[in-house]
Amino acid sequence: MKKLLFGAGILFLASCNNDVNSVTEQQDTQPQETANRRSCPSDEMRNKILSTDPAARARVNAIEEFTEQRLNDIKVGKVLADGTVEIPVVFNVVYNTSSENVSDARLQSQIDVLNRDYGATNADNSNTPSEFVPVKAGDTKIRFRLAKTVRKQSSTTLWNPDDNKMKSASTGIAATTPDNYLNIWVVNKMTGGTLGYAYYPGTITGSLDGVVIAAPYIGTGSGTSAPFNLGRTATHEVGHYLNLPHLWGSSDAGCQTDYSNDTPVSPGPNYGTPSYPLSRACGGVSRSQIFMNYMDYVDDKIMVMFTTNQKQRMQAVVSASGPRSGLRLY
Repeated sequence: MKKLLFGAGILFLASCNNDVNSVTEQQDTQPQETANRRSCPSDEMRNKILSTDPAARARVNAIEEFTEQRLNDIKVGKVLADGTVEIPVVFNVVYNTSSENVSDARLQSQIDVLNRDYGATNADNSNTPSEFVPVKAGDTKIRFRLAKTVRKQSSTTLWNPDDNKMKSASTGIAATTPDNYLNIWVVNKMTGGTLGYAYYPGTITGSLDGVVIAAPYIGTGSGTSAPFNLGRTATHEVGHYLNLPHLWGSSDAGCQTDYSNDTPVSPGPNYGTPSYPLSRACGGVSRSQIFMNYMDYVDDKIMVMFTTNQKQRMQAVVSASGPRSGLRLY
């Protein structure tokens, strides 16, 4: 069993910031665009919780132990129950101006993107380089269904992920039964250029659980903002919600495990539109990077696939005995 990294004494601190120069052991030079970089503080928020909340650490450790056991079961042929898990989604749209009140059509387009990406029916899935085709997940057997949309106008023009005020009934919209619905809050704009964030299973319970996406990056079509205009911010954040870390692990230092053995070790995020092949080093060893994976920081048009181990981790989370089993529709 892998050594868990969430104990109080060995808790690593992570931040989904934009400073790749802070990555240790990077040992390579990757040209980076300075504007329009993806930003997602999900790991930073998780580690802040785990550093102060022993109960959360215990839940997360239990989930990792459960997940690893399920992966071991899969290896010996005890697979997850057959059939697709359909997750009901509630969109909570908190807007200031009418143009930020995202349309039903765009919300449905986001559901469509999630279903294509998680079903591996996205047309650009074929852009996976031949090197990584053997580890490509294919259909994750996870789907999404729009259950309800709740809308509310607010005087807030800039939201801070740290305070979660968009999730309060007084300043935003309260969650709809978060144990049974994936709540996605859509807000006009967030501090620090944050595109979106999510809570991993076990890090938090109750009304704060779910995903938050800034309005310009939800769905496709008119009103979205390039280069994050293809709905992949939600694909990435829902991956966190289903227990997928970034490819470089949950640490600013990079070169950490993402608990998926079929993703090459990475020293940190890739941005923009890198060209394949791209090699980067950890501990003096250079490895080809799977930057076209949904859990990197590249532009939407470059993200095209999950890996098999990532698929198995998500299946474990939504299985009948998993930490997000309440999302299953029977």
